[in-house]
Amino acid sequence: MTPAPGAGTEQDPATEEVGRTVTALATIPRWWRPAALTAYGIALVVWIVEAGMPKDPFVMFAILWLASVAWYAGHPWRQHVQFFKDWWPAFAALVLYMYSRGLSDELIGMPVHWVMPIEVDRWMFGGHLPTEVLQERLCGDPCSSASDPRWFDLVFTSVYNTHFVLGLGLALVLYLRNRREWISWLTRYVAINVTGLVVYVFYPMAPPWLAAQEGYLDPVARLTGRGWRDIGLGGFHHALAAVGNPVAAMPSLHAGVAMLVTIYAISRLRGRAWRWVLLVYPLTMAFALVYYGEHYVIDALAGWALALAVHVGVTVWERRYFARHPVTTRSGALLSLPPPGRGDPTGTAGTADELPAPLRRG
Repeated sequence: MTPAPGAGTEQDPATEEVGRTVTALATIPRWWRPAALTAYGIALVVWIVEAGMPKDPFVMFAILWLASVAWYAGHPWRQHVQFFKDWWPAFAALVLYMYSRGLSDELIGMPVHWVMPIEVDRWMFGGHLPTEVLQERLCGDPCSSASDPRWFDLVFTSVYNTHFVLGLGLALVLYLRNRREWISWLTRYVAINVTGLVVYVFYPMAPPWLAAQEGYLDPVARLTGRGWRDIGLGGFHHALAAVGNPVAAMPSLHAGVAMLVTIYAISRLRGRAWRWVLLVYPLTMAFALVYYGEHYVIDALAGWALALAVHVGVTVWERRYFARHPVTTRSGALLSLPPPGRGDPTGTAGTADELPAPLRRG
């Protein structure tokens, strides 16, 4: 039977929309993205040098959004607006964490713990307190934040400050490259921060530098930031320190997030023997935290344990969820995705490999 003239030539609205988007994207000059990213990078560096490291969650959110705008330079505005729709649940949770953390010891009035971590660290290290030993051997005499830094202080301070950018920075990279992994990582990142906040509320605990100030220890210097003083960035630590709560020390989220990033990366790099080298990062972070008087060893161990628990817990949850939902939906929830390649022609959902070939733009 011969088809009627014109039969089978009609396209559904979704296909037409994809076609229009492919045509629009094809007209974007390839140099726009590198040019926009270069301009963004220069502006960000200038802003950080002049204003300091971002410490306000709204500023951090704006920085992430502008990076997305630069990456999608030339795309329709709905692409840039989609960022807010995708990120707001995680952003709201992190704002709650950052502003509640400073009041965590006051919310229900739990007593601050001073002695327990001192006793535990001394028990683990034969009567010696690691922070005191490290500062005696590495810091110099006298040991203070104003004393001349050693070469390794630059390394330790740099590692310490990765905490403020790495978690969300990784989330942004995954958001631009692989949405499934973005959801997976951001769920873990939000979970470890919120869980840490709950522990801070019920178990406020003082770090070594504060315990020394209150007479529970011999003098312990708070050395964080001195490694950057000689390169003109020494004031960053003081700005960042003003954000938090001095008795929100157990568990150490610096140690926990560093370990969570490492566990997550190792789990995604199966088959590569060198992936275990990544463990150097959380080990270096923990060493810096103890040496700088920011945390006890037990804080770092608790942070590592929390990271492992969050990773395992989210992994189990994901397997059960996707077993029940083999086809994702367009609900907009943090752990749901639009069907790959449908209703999202600009590539705001799914991985790059799941999109139609003409729409993959790296």
